[in-house]
Amino acid sequence: MAHVSRYAPPMATTHFTPAKVQTTTYAVLFAVTAGHLINDTLQALLLSIYPLLRELHNLSFAQVGFITMAFQATASVLQPLIGHYTDKKPFPYSLPIAPAMSLVGLVVVGLAHSYGMILVGATLIGIGSSIFHPEASRLARLASGGRFGFAQSLFQVGGNFGTSIGPLLAAFLVVPHGQGSVAWLALLALLSVAVLSYAAKWYAHHLSPKGGARHSAPPPNPLPRRMVITSLSVLLCLMFSKFLYTSSMSSFYTFYLMDTFGLSPKEAQIDLFIYLAAFAAGTLMGGPIGDRIGRKAVIWFSVLGALPFTVVLPYANHFWTVILSIPIGFILASAFSAMLVYAQELMPGRIGMISGLFFGVAFGIAAAGAALLGTVADATSIGFVFHICSFLPAIGLMAMFLPNKKELATAQAAG
Repeated sequence: MAHVSRYAPPMATTHFTPAKVQTTTYAVLFAVTAGHLINDTLQALLLSIYPLLRELHNLSFAQVGFITMAFQATASVLQPLIGHYTDKKPFPYSLPIAPAMSLVGLVVVGLAHSYGMILVGATLIGIGSSIFHPEASRLARLASGGRFGFAQSLFQVGGNFGTSIGPLLAAFLVVPHGQGSVAWLALLALLSVAVLSYAAKWYAHHLSPKGGARHSAPPPNPLPRRMVITSLSVLLCLMFSKFLYTSSMSSFYTFYLMDTFGLSPKEAQIDLFIYLAAFAAGTLMGGPIGDRIGRKAVIWFSVLGALPFTVVLPYANHFWTVILSIPIGFILASAFSAMLVYAQELMPGRIGMISGLFFGVAFGIAAAGAALLGTVADATSIGFVFHICSFLPAIGLMAMFLPNKKELATAQAAG
């Protein structure tokens, strides 16, 4: 964890601050959001073809979990490192490089004839995602005009809508036409390259002397080190709760529906889309509400508030399972934007590192969680996995240890 103190960091650790943008730059926000939509569509496409890959390659649930681990763990390890590096040396044109890497990964998955090739393709997709998120999140904040929660929510909702589109592409294109059609869908990444090239050009302009001075600036009035460490630790515990549960849904919900209610893969994908669409809608609300009422209140509700619905879900019939998945997705999704902006405000000079850390932790929890839950499912049943995961939102009680807005302001003023 980065060292935080009440004095300026040494000169060897220089963080560049781009020129402040006074108004919200919607064209750039929509461009980076579109890039996030395509990035996460391609990731969700991989998740959504698990039933197909499992049948074609005779995979166990544990092997399915390790496919998720291959791309999530790559992103988990690399994102904080990339974010830390770009805090010191921003690299705007890494944005179009990211979807190009994902394109290669999807082509490999589409043409894979072995489990090993699938893992290689998944890893390349993870590398593309790890390059994309830290700089894209920083760019969303830069273009926000001070509306940080709104910008992060818009950015996140692009990713979540992309995640919800993935199952539909799998259900209506990949399942009917087979594994090879995945490679053709990688053409979406070419569109992302074009869109993100525009965003990268704007970003580079605001890092140049002409667009605004590129200069080093230590964080103003850093918060007490103990407060920062405690708050980040609580946020990471809440992230564990949120993303382990969402990993169970994204990786194994279709299998749960098929095993418990006898649904076909196509029917299960449509139900997964309903959950993911609710997740996307919740993301859109979390940031703006946090801008108005405070991020702690949103964080508190968005984790603990899902508990009544998650506890009931394993006992519901098919109709009520789908209905319950809607508030679960909506409530859980509202957390991440608020958590990320809260953390960025704890360490304002380390936007890239914090963004990379939080995206990386999210991917890492999903990676390890998918592998662990897949192993548990093989040893017991997919239904048992959903029973044990139903209590994870109870960890949301830890939100009581987060300082509120007034406490943060007082501590910063004392600096």
